[in-house]
Amino acid sequence: MNKINTTPRVAKNDPVLERVLREHALLINALAEGRMAAAYNALTAPPTGGTWALGDFVKNSAPSELGTSPNKYIIDGWRCVAGGTPGTWVQCRYLTGN
Repeated sequence: MNKINTTPRVAKNDPVLERVLREHALLINALAEGRMAAAYNALTAPPTGGTWALGDFVKNSAPSELGTSPNKYIIDGWRCVAGGTPGTWVQCRYLTGN
């Protein structure tokens, strides 16, 4: 796969647009090379509609610390453990140590 040109071909009289396009190109290249990860789906709760496959992951767009000390955790997202419409979802929790 060819890299995206990080020298935007835009009018030189718009330095803000040129900077933004360069930043986007660098991020896209890093994503394509596996140097960073991205999620294109984020919700505040597990999906309640749509068709999902086993193993699909939905990121939590509003994580917060939950539980009681010393077992506080955050919900990073939800993993589909049985495909379907909307599938069966389980929380992916991480302990915070608090």
